[in-house]
Amino acid sequence: MATTTTPDIIYTKVDEAPELARISLEPIIRSFASAAGISVETRDISVAGRVLSLFPERLTQAQRVSDDLAWLGELVKTPEANVIKLPNISASMPQLNAAIKELQSKGYDIPDYPEEATTDEEKSIKARYDAVKGSAVNPVLREGNSDRRSAKAVKAYAKANPHRMGTWTAASKTHVSSMPGDDFYANELSATISAAQAGAAKIVFTGADGTQSVLKDKVTYTEGEVVDATFLSASALRAFIKAQIKATEPGVLFSVHLKATMMKVSDPIIFGHFVSVYLEDFIAKHGAELDALGWNPNSGIGDLDKRIAGNAALEADLKAAMAAQPPMYMVNSDKGITNLHVSSDVIIDASMPAVIKAGGKGWGPDGAEADVNCCIPDNCYASVYDETIKYFKETGTLDVTTCGAVSNVGLMAQKAEEYGSHPTTFEIAANGTVEIVLASGEVLHSQTVEKGDIWRSSTAKKAPILDWIQLGIARTKATGAAAFWLDKNRAHDAELIKYVEPALKAAGIDIPIMAPREATRFSFETMRAGKDCVTITGNVLRDYLTDLFPILELGTSAKMLSIVKLMQGGGMFETGAGGTAPKHVQQVYEENHLRWDSLGEFCALGESFNFLAEAKGMPKAAVLGAAVDYATQQVLDNAKSPRGRVGQDDNRTSHYYFARYWAEALAAQTDDAALAAHFAPIAKALVEGEDTIVAELHSVEGAPADLGGYYLLDTAKVTATMRPSATLNAIIG
Repeated sequence: MATTTTPDIIYTKVDEAPELARISLEPIIRSFASAAGISVETRDISVAGRVLSLFPERLTQAQRVSDDLAWLGELVKTPEANVIKLPNISASMPQLNAAIKELQSKGYDIPDYPEEATTDEEKSIKARYDAVKGSAVNPVLREGNSDRRSAKAVKAYAKANPHRMGTWTAASKTHVSSMPGDDFYANELSATISAAQAGAAKIVFTGADGTQSVLKDKVTYTEGEVVDATFLSASALRAFIKAQIKATEPGVLFSVHLKATMMKVSDPIIFGHFVSVYLEDFIAKHGAELDALGWNPNSGIGDLDKRIAGNAALEADLKAAMAAQPPMYMVNSDKGITNLHVSSDVIIDASMPAVIKAGGKGWGPDGAEADVNCCIPDNCYASVYDETIKYFKETGTLDVTTCGAVSNVGLMAQKAEEYGSHPTTFEIAANGTVEIVLASGEVLHSQTVEKGDIWRSSTAKKAPILDWIQLGIARTKATGAAAFWLDKNRAHDAELIKYVEPALKAAGIDIPIMAPREATRFSFETMRAGKDCVTITGNVLRDYLTDLFPILELGTSAKMLSIVKLMQGGGMFETGAGGTAPKHVQQVYEENHLRWDSLGEFCALGESFNFLAEAKGMPKAAVLGAAVDYATQQVLDNAKSPRGRVGQDDNRTSHYYFARYWAEALAAQTDDAALAAHFAPIAKALVEGEDTIVAELHSVEGAPADLGGYYLLDTAKVTATMRPSATLNAIIG
C-alpha cells in the first residue's frame, strides 16, 4: 500500500524475465542503499497486480492489492518522484485472458473477460479489464519526455566485443511490403486546437441510416493540442494481404510485423485479418464448426490448434491449408510456432531488428533460415524498416566495432501520440461517418468509414511538444548530429513542424527536419562514419528506434538507459526494452538459466542515485552512484554479463559480481568514511566467498524451474530460484 512518506527510490514489480531479475537484484540494492539512509520500496505494475486491483469487492481481505499504478500516476506529477521502471508486459487479449485464468485457478474470484458485453455488469467488467490491455502503464507514468541512449561504458564494450551479425548481400529477397493506400497514413487528418475550440468534445458515429451513437464522450482538448483522426480500410487491408500472399516468392517466408501489445485495439484486429485471409479456404469450409468452438481469428492459430485438438478431420484440413500457402516466418521452428500463432508473439520493434541483424533472414518451418517478405501494412513508420533493408543491401553488414551510437529523444509526455493504447480507437460496426464534435457544435474532423474499418484518434499537448523540442536541442548540442523525424506530407507531423521550426529559429540552431525514410539513411550514414547521432521522434518511433539501433549496435536493446525528466521536476529511469523477455523466461522454466542482462537496471540505478544527490542534496547518494558506475564498468570489463547456456554466467551470477564490484568501490572511496568502513568487510566477504557463491548460484541450473505460476509467481519458490546462494544472502542480508 502507498505510504504517507514518499520513498527515496521506487522500484517497479513487473513480469517475466525483468521480474525474475528484480527478485535477485533488489535485495542487493536495498541493502546497499540502507547503509546510506536511502529508502527503496516496490510498487506493483505487473499484469496480475493490475488485474487484482480492479476487483477489491470480489476478493478476500488477504487477497486485495492496492492500485499501485494509480498511486505512481500521481507521484510522477510531483518533484519527489524517483522511479526505476522495469519493462512491463503490455497485455494483449490472449495474455490478459491467460492471466485471468491463472488467477482464477489460484482462488481469486475475478470474472471472465466478457467478449460480448450486453448487460450493464458485463460492460462494467469489460471496461475495467480494458484499462489493463495494451500500453496501459506507460501513458500513466510518462509525465515527461524520453532521453534514451546507451551508456558510454556499454557502447565501448560492444565495440571491443562485437556480437554476431548476419551477412547482407545485394541479392537478398528480404523486403518490406505495405498497403498502397487507404491506411492510417493516407487517411490522417490533424488540427491544432485554438483557444476558441478548447474544451469539451465527443466522438460521434452516424450510420448510413442516420442513427447516431456516441463512441466517446467527455473528451477534453486544450489550447495548442494537436488532435488527429484517421482510419484504416478493412477491405483494402484484406486485398493487400491476399496480394502479398500471392506475391511471396518460392523460398521466401511470409510474415506480418505489428505491435498488438501497445496498439491494443487496432493491431489485434489487423492480426486477425492476416489469420483469416491466410486460412480463408479453411475457414470457408469449416466456418460453422469454428463458430461453435468459439474461435476468433484475432486469437491466432495457436488458439485454433487448441480448440480443434483431437478432431482429426479439422487438424488434417488445417495442415493442408497451411501447406498450400507460402511458408510462415516462425517464432519457434522447433516447436512449430508460427508468426500467426498469437498476436503478442511477434512485436515489430523486436522482430524487425532481429531479421535485419541476421542479414535479412528469418527461421522457416523447416528449421532453416530464409529471406522474408515483411508485411507492415500501415505506412506511417514502415518506411524506416524498408529504408534500413535497402541501405544494408547497398552497403553491406554494419561494422559494430567502428560505428557510432544512435540515441533518441522521444515525445511521449502526457499520453502524447498514444495510438491505440487509450479508448479512442474503434472497429466500425456499420457504414457511416465518424466525427469529432467540439462543444460549440463545430466538427473538427469528419471521415466516411465502412463496416470493419479501424478508426482512431490521438493527441499531443502543447507543453509536452515544447518540452520535447527543447530536450532535442539540448541533446543535439551535447552530441552533434541530429534530425527531427517528421514528414511534412503527413498531417500530424505537419502540425508538429509548426512548433519545431519557430523553436529552432528562436534557439539559433539548425537541426534538419526529415521524413522517417530520409532520416533513417542519414542516421545510418552518420553512425557508419563513426559519429554519434540523435533521433528526435514521436512516441511510436521512439519505441521502434530504441530497439532497432541498439540491437544492431549492441546486440540487444535491454542495455539501453532511458532518462525521463518528469515535467514537474521528478525523475523516472527506464531500464531498456523487454521484447526478448518472454524467450528469456521460457529458458528459466525449461532449464533454470536466466540470460536476461540487468545492465539497463545498473545504469538506471546509477542515474537514480545521482538524481537524489542533485535534486535532494543527498551526498551519500552521489557516492553510491559513482560506485555503481564503477561496478557496471567492471562487470563489462571482466566479461561478467549473462551468457546464453547452462553452466555459463547468468543473470544471478552477474548480480553477484555487480554487488562485489560495487562494495569494493564503496570500500575504497574516500569521500565518505562511514560508508567505506561499512562496506570494507562486505567487500572482503564477497571476494573471499567467490568460489562458494558461484557454485551455489550454478547449482540450481539444468533442471526445469518451478516458479509457481507465470503471471502470479509463488514468492517462496521464485525467491529460492533467484536467490539460491545462502552464502551471498547471508553477506547481503
